[in-house]
Amino acid sequence: MDLTQEQWKEKLAATSNAVILDVRTAQEVADGKIEGAINHDIFNPQAFMQAIDSFDPEASYFVYCRSGNRSGQACAILRSKGIENAYNLMGGVMSWDGPLV
Repeated sequence: MDLTQEQWKEKLAATSNAVILDVRTAQEVADGKIEGAINHDIFNPQAFMQAIDSFDPEASYFVYCRSGNRSGQACAILRSKGIENAYNLMGGVMSWDGPLV
């Protein structure tokens, strides 16, 4: 599900089993990430799929990338693996107005 930044932040704050998932490359993450995010690079498909296999299907995943495209793909992959609560940050980190760490 695509969410605006405001919707994404509100839903994240209201979700007790939330996981923030950054699907950018390590080089992109080095420029800063949303606090608390774990990184699994979708451009490394084998490692990405292995990581997804270890994810809790009951958790809610708040997914972002640079612009929202890769994270949208990641959400579709998560759903195909039985993870129904996957939320894409529209506009990605480029549109993020919060702090990066």
